[in-house]
Amino acid sequence: MAYDNTCKYLAETYPEEFAKWLLSTDTSNIQVLKTELNLEPIRADSVTFLQTSNQILHIEFQTQPQSTPPLDFRMLSYYVILKKQYGCDIEQVIVFLQPSNSEMVFKTEYVDKNTRHKYRVIRLWEEDSAPLLNNPALLPLAALAKSNSPESLLQQVANAVDMIEESEEQKNISACTQILAGLRFDRSLINQLFREEIMQESVIYQDIIQRGEQRGKKQEALQLITRLLTRRISNLNSEIQQRINALSTTQLEDLGEALLDFTSQNDLTSWLDNNS
Repeated sequence: MAYDNTCKYLAETYPEEFAKWLLSTDTSNIQVLKTELNLEPIRADSVTFLQTSNQILHIEFQTQPQSTPPLDFRMLSYYVILKKQYGCDIEQVIVFLQPSNSEMVFKTEYVDKNTRHKYRVIRLWEEDSAPLLNNPALLPLAALAKSNSPESLLQQVANAVDMIEESEEQKNISACTQILAGLRFDRSLINQLFREEIMQESVIYQDIIQRGEQRGKKQEALQLITRLLTRRISNLNSEIQQRINALSTTQLEDLGEALLDFTSQNDLTSWLDNNS
């Protein structure tokens, strides 16, 4: 998830650069949409929505093609809800970060009996590195682009990062580059070319560490609550387990107190209906 969240950070910090790259258009009137689309059970921290003057750019970053529900269906779901909510043109792009032979990375549409929905796919390992190297906001992605000599490409990226004049921007771009480079290169090579202390001082690195700690706390709480519920009201069916998995850490803590009064699965279902 750190890889996807890194790309999301970049797209939301540099929306104009990403719109220019993916839409081939220059515009300064771009808004990052922080919108709740109520797409349960669709959850994706890697989703970014950029609204230009006449359309929405929906970007989804993925390291792995596996997803529940499948990515092609997710793109259709997002499209329908965005269209209903905003009523404008929508350009959808999935950016795959890591090479894969999965059929999903080559699919560009969702097809059902009565429905066909198209979207764009970028396989980053097939992309020309030059446009990415020429834009500081896209340097982290350049490390994953097409190259006959990946190590030389990473050196070029490192040199370009060193040329960034603004100190805070350099720290954050360096951190993002080092994180994404981990998908392709050994950590020893990355450490040779980049200063680790710059990464640790960056905003994005600290944010990822914090997110990791939060996910760790939630996972611990989830495991404990599941064990307690199983002992108290027997096995949980898959639907109930999914609803519990979707709870926040605070909600799990509240459930831990409430379950002491449960005598049946109906009590749990009622609590979820009132608190989810």
